Amino acid sequence: MASVPHTPLGRRGFWSVTAIMSASVFGTVLLWDDALIPAPSPDTVVTFPCTAPYIHDGDNIRCRETGAGRLYGIDAPEMPGACRPGRDCTPGDPYASRDNLRWLVAGGNVRCQRLDTDRYGRAILQCWAGRTNLSCTQVEAGHAVRRYGTLRCPKS
Repeated sequence: MASVPHTPLGRRGFWSVTAIMSASVFGTVLLWDDALIPAPSPDTVVTFPCTAPYIHDGDNIRCRETGAGRLYGIDAPEMPGACRPGRDCTPGDPYASRDNLRWLVAGGNVRCQRLDTDRYGRAILQCWAGRTNLSCTQVEAGHAVRRYGTLRCPKS
């Protein structure tokens, strides 16, 4: 058994104080305000260029480097016929959502970070056009909703 330092509280008191202090630190970590955690930017993460981006709808991007990809943390309206029966699809205009994303990437300089792979084999990507986070911009413009992760966007 590990040696317990001699304290006026004794062995039981030492472990009680240790447990309380650990819980306090752990609780502080759990209650940490997300606003204090900076939103990722292309300057703070390892990214790759997304050349020849193709936009099918408001939350999908195809890069030459990764093939089909899904933007992290958002769900956009489905194109007609793409909402499977029984699924609660995001409401809104799918064409406006797609066109907004196409407009965002039209200037070039699209960079992405691969975060994961979804159950359909698509890359889950966090992407920027310049310094503009594509997922955050789609949500802020009303062309997508937050879903499938914790999307951290810079405060406007």
